[in-house]
Order: sequence, then structure tokens, then C-alpha cells
Amino acid sequence: MFDFKLTQSQQEARPDASTKQDDQVYDLTIIGGGPAGLTAAIYAGRARVKTLVLAGSLPGGQPANTDVIENYPGFPKGIEGPELSQLFQEQAGRFGAQILINDATEVDFSAKPFTIHTHGAVYQSRAVIVATGAVPRRLGVPGEDKFFGRGVSACATCDGFFYRDKTVVVVGGGDSAITEAIFLTRFASEVIVIHRRDELRATKINREQALANPKIRFVWDAVVEEILGEQTVNGVRVRNVKTDATRVIETDGVFLYVGLEPTTGLFAGQLELNEQGYIVSDRRQRTSVPGVFVAGDAQDPLYRQIVIAAGSGAVAALEAERFLEGHQS
Repeated sequence: MFDFKLTQSQQEARPDASTKQDDQVYDLTIIGGGPAGLTAAIYAGRARVKTLVLAGSLPGGQPANTDVIENYPGFPKGIEGPELSQLFQEQAGRFGAQILINDATEVDFSAKPFTIHTHGAVYQSRAVIVATGAVPRRLGVPGEDKFFGRGVSACATCDGFFYRDKTVVVVGGGDSAITEAIFLTRFASEVIVIHRRDELRATKINREQALANPKIRFVWDAVVEEILGEQTVNGVRVRNVKTDATRVIETDGVFLYVGLEPTTGLFAGQLELNEQGYIVSDRRQRTSVPGVFVAGDAQDPLYRQIVIAAGSGAVAALEAERFLEGHQS
């Protein structure tokens, strides 16, 4: 596994947890350290915009939890997700962005400069880009919370090794579910994909690879209604959506890939959100508050691709630069 690391200069720039930073106003603060946020930092840094990136406690975004990425331009043989995340970070740092491994805990966009609270420090910024991304959605069934981390996971790259020569279940039928199911065949003796429809939603190349893999079998038209076990997981109860018949499938682990939920709760009451919780923006990545922009999965419920998140980060940075030029203090 490729480790996400700070450069020496970035480590030295990191403030003590008890430090207040109210006297230091950044031109731009980027909340989020995935492809969208780090691409925005690259563009802002090249424009000589004084930029702070609050990359979160586990930086890298979704790619950091992805085994191999085969569709990002410039890597014809594919690249490991954690390595791609590290390259994003190194490039942003090269152009002067200050990257902190810290989470935003509270924001105030009602007055300028904007105020962002973190664990132990407060920052002010003339412009902000929100790039907080999205997290895997939970099933909301009995046993899920009880066994999360003890047989239930949303990260095959993180936990696949623990299921060597065992049987695992993957819930979902999109690209994330299928690529991770294929990855899990490196370790598990059998991977059972449970999908609520009778065909996969994944792209054609992923469908073909999964259907041809002898270690993968499919349970169609089914939903998980309960995760079973004692100390750890030993099965799932599934229901056929067409017949309502239920049965128990024995398994040692359950991996969840049933969509994503935007990580935007921090901005409720500060920015306009839609019914699903995504931040509302225009084509120029502008939110309901002038000077606050958004990029990546926090505003994209449809595509959820690294290249699209990166592109939106570039747009957000360009628009933030134009905003700052027009609002010189």
C-alpha cells in the first residue's frame, strides 16, 4: 500500500493543535484533500494564490481506498489509487499550497473574510472551495452497525487481505462494487455479489471481467435485510425483490457498495443544498454564497469519476482566482 505523506516543509508548517490562526488570512482555503481539492490547490498555487488545504484526517479521497485505477488519463497501464493520491498531493505542494491533515469542524460564511474552525485552530479566508466529497452509503439493516469493522467494510483495498481463502459478499452492482469484487478475488476463495437488479450497472469492461471470473458468483434481484453473526459476521439474510422469498447466505465478510452520500452536513444553513444533500452550484462551480465555490462529489451525484472531480476542481480554482482579483481588499 502506498502511504499518503506530507513533505518536510508541510510538516513544519503544520500548527500546534492549540494554536489560533485568526491573525492569518488566506486568499483561498480548500476544504477537502481528494482529487477535486488537490487539483484546485495545484491551479491556485500556480496562480500565486495563498492557499490552505484542509485535507481531513484521512486525505486522498475515494482514490486512496481504490486498488487500481485504469481510466485516469496519462497512466495507460493503470495506477494504484493511493499512489495517484500521493502524486496529487506532491504536485499541489510543489506549487506552494499549505496542506494540513486536519478536518473543518465549523464554518461561518455569513461575513468576510470567511471563518473555518478545525480541531484546535481557526482560519480566515477571502475565498473558499468546498471539496469534501462523499462517503459510502450504509444499508441501514440490523447487524450493520454492530459488525462494522468486524466483518462489515466499505473498503476492499483496506480489508481484503483479512479474508484470504474465505467467502465474502459484495453488495451492489455499480463500478465500485464490481471493481472491488474483482480485487477481492485475489484473497477470497469465493466472492458473492448481491444485486437488487437482474443485471449490473457497471461499465461493460468491468461487467465482462466480473462475469468471466470463476471466483465470482451472482445473486440477482436480491437485497440484504440483515447481517448475521455472533462475535463476527457469519451470514446475511437476503430477500428476493420479485418473490419476497428470504434465505440466508453464509459469508465471512460483507463489503458495501450501494452508492455514496455527500459529506456536506457541515454546510447546512450556510450554503444551499438540494434534497439529497448535494451543494447546489452553477456551471462555474459557484455556490449560493459569493466567494464560496464547490468541486467534486460534494456537488456531483451523477458521474463520480476522478477525472471529472479533478476537472471541477480546476474550474473552481480558476473562478476563485477571478473572484479574488475582483475583490481586492
